Amino acid sequence: MVVRQADEARIYVLSVTTTPKAWRRTSEMAKDCTRIRTALGLHPELAHERHAELPLFEALLPQTRYVGEVGLDGSPDLKPHAQIQRKVFKTVLKLSSRQGGRVLSIHSRRASDEVLECLRAEPDAGTPILHWFSGSQAQLRRAIDQGCWFSVGLPMSRSDRGRALLASLPRDRVLTETDGPFAQEGNRAVKPSDVSGMADALSSVWNVSASEVRNQLATNLRRLTAYALDTSRQVVPRAGAAVA
Repeated sequence: MVVRQADEARIYVLSVTTTPKAWRRTSEMAKDCTRIRTALGLHPELAHERHAELPLFEALLPQTRYVGEVGLDGSPDLKPHAQIQRKVFKTVLKLSSRQGGRVLSIHSRRASDEVLECLRAEPDAGTPILHWFSGSQAQLRRAIDQGCWFSVGLPMSRSDRGRALLASLPRDRVLTETDGPFAQEGNRAVKPSDVSGMADALSSVWNVSASEVRNQLATNLRRLTAYALDTSRQVVPRAGAAVA
């Protein structure tokens, strides 16, 4: 139902997966939807349980130009698995680099510095999009200097800290996201169509009109799409209006 609604609403969506085994079936669900792409992922919260799927990740990687969700998570309950997380993330980046670069949707909760170090070590891995970035202003500046993009959702606009981060983003490297179905709006899972409210939120934070925000987001999308279609250069994401 969600796939059909997004397709009928003509929303561009990058749908991320959490394990390599989930990629084929998830891709199949959207095979007839020209505006939906499915990323190949191995989520850091599952890295310690699913790291044996790295050979499958490598086998599937040539079939997609999108990787995600991948990255590192420094939350206290995942600290015991930090070493295997690093191994998985570094392997993903290395494999992506060998394939000429990929679109990378990256999780960096409580691990911004280490994620950025890993990205610096593999500069040809592709174009990193930091999903729901929650680091410090200093870490944000470092990420910007390293050429990162940022996918942002409505909950970021509902706190002073989140609004400060949104205000500091390079406007030509911003995408909107939902983080659905994990994120909730009221008592239901967020849907791709909910991403439309982010234009109003960014309008308030950036002090420009909502139409100007929408134009900027559309320009970002067109630029990213143009790069992605040019296979002679490093991959840049053909990203959409919503990153799931």
